[in-house]
Amino acid sequence: MNLPNKLTVLRMIMVPFFVLFMLTDLGGGANKWITLAIFVVASLTDLLDGKIARARNLVTNFGKFMDPLADKMLVCSAMICFIPLGKLTAWYVIIVIAREFIISGFRLVASDNQVVIAASYWGKFKTVSQMVMIILLIADLGGIFDTIGIVLIWVSLVLTVVSLVDYVAKNIEVLTKGGM
Repeated sequence: MNLPNKLTVLRMIMVPFFVLFMLTDLGGGANKWITLAIFVVASLTDLLDGKIARARNLVTNFGKFMDPLADKMLVCSAMICFIPLGKLTAWYVIIVIAREFIISGFRLVASDNQVVIAASYWGKFKTVSQMVMIILLIADLGGIFDTIGIVLIWVSLVLTVVSLVDYVAKNIEVLTKGGM
């Protein structure tokens, strides 16, 4: 297994620990900072695995499949944890997760038709806005950071919907090729 794939697996392994510290008081007063550190390190592995894979020509089918799955596991887990903590509403998280299911469905159909669908800039902007939002919500620094967090919740929601519409519009032929 190459280094980018190891980083992807590491990110997936970090998710249960992230959830554990997010929803319990296991770390006591340091819980917030442990949770934040896990999320930031996991997010950095996302950035690094792709850069390393492309730079060293280590792109694999495993990486193409598991990297987006690991990202979804991390971000969706964080958002789901925010619901009982009162930091996000269920309807917001449902929209985000529904978008991920729809995109995954498109990718499955495309894969059956030997079509590779690249991620768009809208999707990348969405992911960055979600990750920064999650970091701010975990850090819970108060003041202006609360306002920035609320703005990022709405920005990430808009980008979630825009990236979905863009994705569907650019790839609608995938569904028609699939015999629908």
